[in-house]
Amino acid sequence: MANVELKYSHVVSQSDPNDKTVVIIGQLHALTSLPFELVKPKLEPRVDAEGFKAAVRCLHPSPTDACSLWFNNATVAVLPLKSSRHNCPARSHSITKLVKTCLTGVGDENVVLVCQRSNVYASGCAVARAFPLFTRKSGSAKLSPRTVTVEFILVGDDKDKPLTESEMSTLESSAASIRLAQRIVDTPCNEMNTDDFITEIHQVQEKLKSIGKNVKTTIIRGEELNKKGFGGIYGVGKAAINPPALAVLSYTPDNATQTISWVGKGIVYDTGGLSIKGKTTMPGMKRDCGGAAAILGAFQAAVQQGFQENLHAVLCLAENSVGPIATRPDDIHVMYSGRSVEINNTDAEGRLVLADGVSYASKDLKSDIIVDMATLTGAQGISTGKIHGAILTNREEWELACVKAGKNSGDLVFPLVYCPEIHFNEFASAVADMKNSVSDRGNAQSSCAGLFIGAHIGFDFPGVWLHIDMASPVHSGERATGYGVALLLSLFGRAFDTPLLQSVSPLGNTDDEEIMENASKKMKLV
Repeated sequence: MANVELKYSHVVSQSDPNDKTVVIIGQLHALTSLPFELVKPKLEPRVDAEGFKAAVRCLHPSPTDACSLWFNNATVAVLPLKSSRHNCPARSHSITKLVKTCLTGVGDENVVLVCQRSNVYASGCAVARAFPLFTRKSGSAKLSPRTVTVEFILVGDDKDKPLTESEMSTLESSAASIRLAQRIVDTPCNEMNTDDFITEIHQVQEKLKSIGKNVKTTIIRGEELNKKGFGGIYGVGKAAINPPALAVLSYTPDNATQTISWVGKGIVYDTGGLSIKGKTTMPGMKRDCGGAAAILGAFQAAVQQGFQENLHAVLCLAENSVGPIATRPDDIHVMYSGRSVEINNTDAEGRLVLADGVSYASKDLKSDIIVDMATLTGAQGISTGKIHGAILTNREEWELACVKAGKNSGDLVFPLVYCPEIHFNEFASAVADMKNSVSDRGNAQSSCAGLFIGAHIGFDFPGVWLHIDMASPVHSGERATGYGVALLLSLFGRAFDTPLLQSVSPLGNTDDEEIMENASKKMKLV
């Protein structure tokens, strides 16, 4: 999979299944009513109209199904019949699975997506998730590079409004950033420590510079963190060989009217510290940098696509390691916010680094909107499941907007309870402003973890604060999903002049509810 180049096309090209494997994917009603003339370029001379229609009649989705059209080289696959109000209408998770299942992995291949225009973005991003980049399998270097081309056939009311090259460029940029996030998350800590992550940051900066985008970086690391008061990031990462860091990418275009900060948890490996994890729970903790990886990917795509507001990617990087100077339970750290934290669980480290990150975004960057993203709690998977991330925010309209952005992008989310007056006393400490872990793990644990972060900008913060916990959807099985990239690009779609991203943004669309319009006014992007 690492040797796959992914391309998107707004036209259906001519190809022979004997030369290029093809899978045609759509919902049953779309495939049933699809004129053969539209798929004919991908199937002839191997498959005729009668053969295609017969195969479609054989499809019985439960929840998905596939039927061979010509050996393993041509397949038609059907998506689930139902999509509830908390699911993605594009059935994006099924698209990813079908692409993995139906393509042979040999030579150049085609994916043809039969969908409504409103589902193009989520469907295109779903294909990208099927092709993670990282591998260290010994035979992978011997494989020839291959290209997978994704093409679209539109159905529904907007079928006569053709897709454009610009929209395909937007999809290619999003897909590349999803795969960047996947690669960082899949890479083990011996190849992706804090130094390596900073190298990735500089590479993104150079890539954007090469297309004329002026992006600045600020990196504070090691003992400098301690001197400048970043007690959270420094305390978590000080025992590791590679020092912790606060790394900031900043893009400040002309005529920007507001400042947005995306803050990511970048724990490149989490042993749990002295509150060490067990032998069954520690494997997979290379994924604890999933929030920072997604934000780096989303920042790259956002700047490439002409983000129109001040945008900062604030990446809180550390390895939560064990050593002679590791933070101990009972230690007290003074955070960048000035508030003191008594450590009662060194395995509750993500909230410590993010607390410094959001505080920096508020105090130094003067952000109007702060979004933090993290693989924060194991309880997230219990609260909202393995597919839906969890969100916590001080603004109801942003809660609704984020849920809709999730459905539009395929990165699904669902709200947590926001009630600091009830839940924040879980962190009560006799000797500090707060502890870092709750007293009752059975009391809205994921909500409480998010509130800890929010406390360091204050619950009276006048701007928008949104917390995204994506501990479970960051991976599917043993591979990263690139979760979070498409969600952020969709949520902030109104900050682009790119039609495809504007069309999937829940903020400011005329067909959305009044509360969405209120959110967009507060965002100043309408």
